[in-house]
Amino acid sequence: MSNSDSEKKEVNKIAYFIPNTFTAINMGCGFFAILFAQKGLFYQASMLLVIASLFDSVDGRVARLTGTESSFGEQFDSICDVISFGVAPAMLIYYKFLIGYGRLGIIVSFLFCLAGCLRLARFNANIDEVDPAYFQGLPIPAGALALVGYTLLTLEFQFPFPQVYFSVPFVLLFSYLMISNIPFYSFKKASFVKKYSKQMLLIVIMIISLIFIYEELMLFTFLMAYVVGCMIHALRLRFVKK
Repeated sequence: MSNSDSEKKEVNKIAYFIPNTFTAINMGCGFFAILFAQKGLFYQASMLLVIASLFDSVDGRVARLTGTESSFGEQFDSICDVISFGVAPAMLIYYKFLIGYGRLGIIVSFLFCLAGCLRLARFNANIDEVDPAYFQGLPIPAGALALVGYTLLTLEFQFPFPQVYFSVPFVLLFSYLMISNIPFYSFKKASFVKKYSKQMLLIVIMIISLIFIYEELMLFTFLMAYVVGCMIHALRLRFVKK
């Protein structure tokens, strides 16, 4: 075997290692978020999950750019997402809002985790059957970030009523949205994203900047705007069909 061939093999190994490393960091953020939530460090736990979502959005793109997509990477990514966006936000919401409500708190937290796992399983099973322009149901990272955004919001603003009255319906709503058939817009295959790529990049940078400048309000605001906008669009499409 020539030196050039051995060098190519080493480069390929490194190329396959990079996206899986991002995925592992994603899982690590979710794992440490659980530990922080158990200690009552809710802000730190929330920001770890925000960082996990950034790594989750990067690993697949890195794999595509380097030509290292594999079934192993897809399965590894789904397993890590269960921890970072299923278990971790459920534990965060439980320790922050529901720990004092006995079985109710346990069941509500579990339902979110269960819905997230079902959402990932359905995505993996129907990946070749669903229109790539839309997600079938709310993606699990968006559901997790909705809970994170709500947690950050409550750390900044005081509610005039017990938070459990809003927390339980909020968690149940987003649990349902993940397993629903409501189409949520995916920006990956959108024609206008390709057409206005520079403008979209600027908008994404601005959104990320605003989130990290005033994360207690902006993350919740942007997530709710996305969810409400997609639901209005779905209702409009259904009305037009009828």
